[in-house]
Amino acid sequence: MRDAITLACTECKRRNYMSSRNKKKNTEKLEVKKYCAFCRTHTVHKETK
Repeated sequence: MRDAITLACTECKRRNYMSSRNKKKNTEKLEVKKYCAFCRTHTVHKETK
């Protein structure tokens, strides 16, 4: 039911975080504001393949 997803920074495009979500309940892509160690700031991270 829950699938593993990767979150990538929108600024530097690096993949920083792994997470999971229920694809049947949440059909849109996940977008979370998290800390990017490469940018050294809090940026928006979007779900990638």
